[in-house]
Order: sequence, then C-alpha cells, then structure tokens
Amino acid sequence: MTHPPAPSEFITLARVVKTQGRHGEVAAELHSHDPERLRPGMRIFALGDGRRELTIEDAWPHKEFVVVKFAGVDSISDAEPLVGCELQIPRSQRAPLGPGAMYVSDLAGCVLYDHGREIGVIRDVRFGAGEAPLLVVESGKNELEIPFAQEFLALTDVPGKRIEMNLPEGLLDVNAPLTEDEKRRQGR
Repeated sequence: MTHPPAPSEFITLARVVKTQGRHGEVAAELHSHDPERLRPGMRIFALGDGRRELTIEDAWPHKEFVVVKFAGVDSISDAEPLVGCELQIPRSQRAPLGPGAMYVSDLAGCVLYDHGREIGVIRDVRFGAGEAPLLVVESGKNELEIPFAQEFLALTDVPGKRIEMNLPEGLLDVNAPLTEDEKRRQGR
C-alpha cells in the first residue's frame, strides 16, 4: 500500500470556487499560468476536511475559471463537498520552470525586504484579490498583505529565503493598524 506524501510535500494548483453544471463539474480558480495544467487522466488530491484523491475526467476554460469534471463525481450533491478545496499535486510532480521563473508557493518562509529594510516573513500567498497574488507577511504582531507585482520586485532569492521589493511610498501604511485617534474617529 502506498501512502500519499506528507502535507508539506504538496503544492496547490487550483481552488474549487463553486459547483458548475448538473453532472458534478466544479469551477476552479487556477493558481498556475498554464491553463492546460489540469488535464484529463491526471490524479489530483482535493484538500478540504481531509485529503481525497481524484482523477480528472475532463477540464476546460470557462470565463475566469477552469471547469473540472472528476471521475465518480456525477451530481451537484457529489460536487458540493469539493467547494473550497485546494486541488493539489505532490511537489515532485511540479512542471519544470524556465530560467528566472519560480513557484509562488515557494515564497512562504522567505523574508521580505522593502528598500533594504526587513518587513517580515511571508506566511502565505493569496490569490483572487487582483491581478497580482498577495503576499501575507507576518510583521511583528501585524499581518500585512502586499501585492507580489513584478514592477515592485528588486531581487528574488528563493533558495536564500530572501525577497527584496521596492514598494510604492504609503503601501505599507494601508496595512498599518489604526491609531487610537483613528479608532475614536471611526467610532463616531
């Protein structure tokens, strides 16, 4: 009996957003630049309350999503438990990257710097809030969300766990906690 890899050995390719159609299809938000990444015959793991292995029967683009039909998921009620699940593959099955490319999932654990000043440690990457994924950065007691936009990048050293950015002035202030005066003004 083979066991699935440890949780840290998985990467997320997509997240199921909703059911789509009457035959068990789901709409997924793709976390890859390759729209062909989810393909028929591919084994994938759905991470929700637990980890469930599935086989893709068919997949096709639809609006901003990829519609996926899994073998054995044949009705809306079969598909509903998949909503919110991350669709993952073992890290060992990642597609090879070209020079200078990286997986955003590898950014977690890197230290983020802005104009040479340490901001904090990247804890997560969130998708769907705009064109650029958001880096979730733990900075002291605060959690910051910083767009991972190419125009802000100065250095990306994933093996060295260091990301250097030149963020626009005021961007970090958007994430700053409210001062006592601001809290009082909002309370009115």
